[in-house]
Amino acid sequence: MKFQWTLILGIVFALIVAIFAVINVDPVTVNFGFSEAELPLILVILGSVLMGGIIMGSVGLFRLFIAQRKVKHLEAENKTLNEKLTEAERKQTGELPSRQDYRKTAPDSAGDSAAE
Repeated sequence: MKFQWTLILGIVFALIVAIFAVINVDPVTVNFGFSEAELPLILVILGSVLMGGIIMGSVGLFRLFIAQRKVKHLEAENKTLNEKLTEAERKQTGELPSRQDYRKTAPDSAGDSAAE
């Protein structure tokens, strides 16, 4: 659904630019810094829109590339962590020690408890 709205808005924007460009056909002087040229305004408008689209597309592709690299890195990290978890679960043998067993082996206890 989101793609359809994007497509519709793109078509409406293109239609507005085309109408605006067709209305403005007067020749204008364009200064390129090193040269000047007299071009119809319709070409200047359409060229500006085209350059803006190319720049925005390039920025979008760059962001997509960065996101894909990050996803790939995170998937590899997830795989490594899942392997470590599986290995740790395999190494875990038997049940956890009871409280009495733990008190017998704890370094700060005397092995017997008066609270029991």
